Amino acid sequence: MISDMKNSAVPLCARALFLAQLLASFLFSPALGQNDGSGVVVATYNISAPQGSQAELQCHSQRMVWTQDRLKDRQRVVHWDLLRSGPDHAMERVIDMFSAGDQRIYNGYNQGRINMSKTAFKDGNFSLVIKDVAMSDKGIYSCNLHHHYCHLYESIKVQLNVTRSARKERRFWDGQKAVFVVLVGGTVALPCVNRRPIWTEGNSQEDQQQVVHWDRQPPGVRHDRADRLIDLYASGERRHYGPLFVQQKMNISATAFSQGDFSLTISDIQPLDQGLYSCHLHHHYCGLHERRIFQLTVMPPVPQITQEPTDEPQYLPNEEPNTNMVDVPPHVINVILPEQRNHFLQQLGYILAILLLLALVVLAIILLTCHRKRQGLDFDPRKVESPPLPTVTYVGHTSCVKKECERSITDVKSSNQEETKLDYKNNLLKEAEMSKLCSPKAIDLDREMEKPSWK
Repeated sequence: MISDMKNSAVPLCARALFLAQLLASFLFSPALGQNDGSGVVVATYNISAPQGSQAELQCHSQRMVWTQDRLKDRQRVVHWDLLRSGPDHAMERVIDMFSAGDQRIYNGYNQGRINMSKTAFKDGNFSLVIKDVAMSDKGIYSCNLHHHYCHLYESIKVQLNVTRSARKERRFWDGQKAVFVVLVGGTVALPCVNRRPIWTEGNSQEDQQQVVHWDRQPPGVRHDRADRLIDLYASGERRHYGPLFVQQKMNISATAFSQGDFSLTISDIQPLDQGLYSCHLHHHYCGLHERRIFQLTVMPPVPQITQEPTDEPQYLPNEEPNTNMVDVPPHVINVILPEQRNHFLQQLGYILAILLLLALVVLAIILLTCHRKRQGLDFDPRKVESPPLPTVTYVGHTSCVKKECERSITDVKSSNQEETKLDYKNNLLKEAEMSKLCSPKAIDLDREMEKPSWK
């Protein structure tokens, strides 16, 4: 009943997630014959090649390069370093030990005070023992494990504090490392334990612990039904699977483990060769399990262009008609492109300035034309009323003529004060004409005309 209640409480989304995980684990289950797992997928590639060509599925790993360890005592090493808490924060090497048990202490003061177990590389206990603890021993200690053969590195940090009070002596975890508070003059063992087989076992039969194999999964075939193609061991042993024609067209280089190149070469690719290829790298001693996936797609063959035979005569090397031709250098066209956006803004400013100048010129022309028209309307010769010309009557005596001239001149002067400047000029001309008529010479001429003729 309790189980029924639990099942009823599981949400529908959680059930769907569980089914998806179950389906993924089923689809990506290890291939046939791989009890240790297919490894971690580190890369996926899509490759296309035309039919009839040659393709190379590249699979490289420097960690799989096999070099026989002739100095077995130096492939694994552990060393302790001390980072002092003083103002200088100096780092110094305290002790190191190789897998054969040889220890080296770097400070003569620590001789007889510090040591490590000589069976550390057998039982995995790399703890550092410090006797007669002094105030100068406080700081942060780091236990560093190096595996040169497998290119591995691990580190553990421990902080050591020294006190003079027995009540303050304790051990705790600060969230990042273990902290030991030790009484002056006491003995402490800084822990560093790693019992993984790679640190505690030797490299027996190392040439049989490195293997590379290729699998092929045709379209529509599940991963656990993939076909094994090639197995290659570090010892040089090679195993081919499948029909003979498949073995002849798919191969790996014989120097794969010496160069770290485990690429698969496929010659004369056909549509039946497309599918999902997997490169599995296993280094059982170093704990390396990697997998690289290649999706191979076969494209139509590339058409070959054949040159049709021509009837042109063949020339000997010394008789070719083009031997004396002079090579004409190609024409070079320099195109200068603006490097900044300010160039466009500068050109736009020039255009706007020109347009503004043209607008000012047009406006000045319009204003000047209007001003001229206004002056033409103010001065209209047809609207100017000229005063009547004075008439001179010669009746008997010249004194009357003189009086009439004087009266007409007075009338002209009074009318000129009310006209414009232009009318004033015209009246002055008329006055000049009248003055000629009324001059003394004209009066004398009139008198002589009035005299009786003696003849």
